[in-house]
Amino acid sequence: MNLHHHPAIHTATLPDAARLNALICAGFQRHRDDPDVRRSHLLEGRYENVYVGRDRIPELGEVLDHAVDLARNILNEPDRPLRAGCWFNDMPPGAATLPHSHDDDDELLSATYYLQIPPNSGELILHDGATRTVVTPAEGLFVFFPPDVIHEVTRNSSDRHRLSLGINIGPDDPPG
Repeated sequence: MNLHHHPAIHTATLPDAARLNALICAGFQRHRDDPDVRRSHLLEGRYENVYVGRDRIPELGEVLDHAVDLARNILNEPDRPLRAGCWFNDMPPGAATLPHSHDDDDELLSATYYLQIPPNSGELILHDGATRTVVTPAEGLFVFFPPDVIHEVTRNSSDRHRLSLGINIGPDDPPG
């Protein structure tokens, strides 16, 4: 599961990804412009983060449940209650994502899951200290990394939109 033998970065694939990705992409297209959908990070005329939830796209639950199971394995905490939140990153031709991290709250692990990836639509670059890891995305691929790892996505040089999910996984501690 390790990518390039880097101990902090892990990859996995989703069983039945083609079916789920088609349903999730169709759901995103149906709901992306709903007036009550939250959007954030307006850069160069596009919102990098579009929050369409499980209530509108139930198939997201299968992806997030699988991500949580994988996260428990990566964190070596098989019984720990975890929760996963996600957002869509719709990257049109010519767009890129600037370097950033996800360590804003109580995240234990971050991930990207690839839904629709045209050829030449950009690579994920993870910067962990002096180590630079380049990931060529593929539909159905998860890439897990610590939330404090700086990462970016290179320019989409294709003529189609690239669609992925950003995922943060944190503790699902009972209230109390």
